[in-house]
Amino acid sequence: MPNWPARKAERCAAGQPRTAGGEAPHDDRGPIGPPNAFTLLPWLLLGMGAISNIIHGETPNPWIGGLGLLVFNSLYITLVFRAFHKPAREAPGTRWCLAALVLVTCTLALVYGHNWLLFFPLAGLATGAVVRGRRLGPVMFGVTALAGVISGLQQGWDAFGIVYGTFLSGMVTAAILALSETVRELRDTRQELARAAVDQERLRFSRDLHDLLGHTLSVIVVKSEAARRIAPRDMEAALDQVRDIESVGRQALVEIREAVTGYREASLAAELDRARGALTAAGIEPVVRQSGAPLPPQAAALLGWVVREAVTNAVRHSGAATCEIELRSTAERASLVITDDGGGVGSTPPGSGLTGLTERLAAAGGTLRSGPAPGRGFRVTAELPVESAAEENEESR
Repeated sequence: MPNWPARKAERCAAGQPRTAGGEAPHDDRGPIGPPNAFTLLPWLLLGMGAISNIIHGETPNPWIGGLGLLVFNSLYITLVFRAFHKPAREAPGTRWCLAALVLVTCTLALVYGHNWLLFFPLAGLATGAVVRGRRLGPVMFGVTALAGVISGLQQGWDAFGIVYGTFLSGMVTAAILALSETVRELRDTRQELARAAVDQERLRFSRDLHDLLGHTLSVIVVKSEAARRIAPRDMEAALDQVRDIESVGRQALVEIREAVTGYREASLAAELDRARGALTAAGIEPVVRQSGAPLPPQAAALLGWVVREAVTNAVRHSGAATCEIELRSTAERASLVITDDGGGVGSTPPGSGLTGLTERLAAAGGTLRSGPAPGRGFRVTAELPVESAAEENEESR
C-alpha cells in the first residue's frame, strides 16, 4: 500500500516556500505570535508610581532614586532579552544580572517603600523568564520570601498583594515560556519528521526505479542482440524475440506505474521466472533450486528484489555460462544464494543496486553479502529473518 503519511508530508513540504539552503522556513507565528522579550517590556509600567514620586519631589534623595530606577530598568531589559536565547540565558553573566536586579529591588524597597514595592513583581517576572527547570522553585521561593519580609516591614499585612503578585508573576511567566518552548520544539520535530518521510519516500522510489529499469533494459538489450544475430538465418525466431521485447516493455510500463503509486511488491516466483528467461536469452544456463517452507509475501518480496538485481548484474557484466539460484527457507529464516561462474562483476565495487538492497535487508534485520565466489565467478548471499521482514513491511504500510 502507498505510504500516505509520507505523501502528505511531501505535498505539505512542497507547498512551503524554501530558504536558500532548500529547507522550509521556520515559522512560529500563530494568531498572536509566541512570547518574546518585547511582550515583557510593558510590565515596566508598574514602576510609573515610583517615577511619579520622583517627579513630584515625594522621594528623598531623588537623584539616588532616579539612579536606582535606571539601574533596575537596565538590568530588567537585559534579562528579558537574554531569557529568549538559551545560551545567553544559561550563561553565568545572566545569573549575576538577576542577582543584581533582586539586590537593587530590595534596596529600593527598603529605602523608599510604598510604590517602590511594585518592583518585586517585576523581579519575580524576570526570575520566571530566566530560571527554568528544577531551580525555578527554590529561586522563586527565595525572591518571594524577600518580598514578603521587606513588604511586611513596610506595610504589615497589607503587603500580601505584593507577595502574591511576586510569586504569581514569576510562576506564570515561567509556565508560559516553558509551554511556548515545548510547542516550538514539537513544531521543529514535526517538520523534521516530515522531511524524513519525504526523504524516505524519495529513497524508496529511486531504489525501485533503479531495480526496475536496470533489469528491464538489460533484458531488452540482450533480446535485441539475440534478434539481430538470428534474423539473417531464422526470421521467425527473431520475430519471437521482438515479441518478447514488446512484452517486456509493456510489463515494464505496468511495473513503473505500480512503483510510482507505491503498490508494487516484487513477487519471488515471478522474479524467478523472469530470471530464467533473462538468463536463457543471454546465453546463460539458469539453475534454480528451492527447498523449505513457503515464505510470507513480505519476505518473498524482499528476496525477489535480490533475485532481480543479482540476475541483472549477471546478465550485464558476468559473461558467465551458468548461474545458480538456491533458496532455502525455514519458519524462522530464509537464505538466498545466487552464484555465477563468470568474471565480470567481482572486480568492481558493489553498485547502487546492491547497496540499496543491503540497506533494505538491514532494515528488516537481514544481511546481504556480495563478492567473488570460491574459484571463479561472483556470489550474492541474502539472509533474512522471516518474522522481522513481515513486521518491517507491515510497519511501512
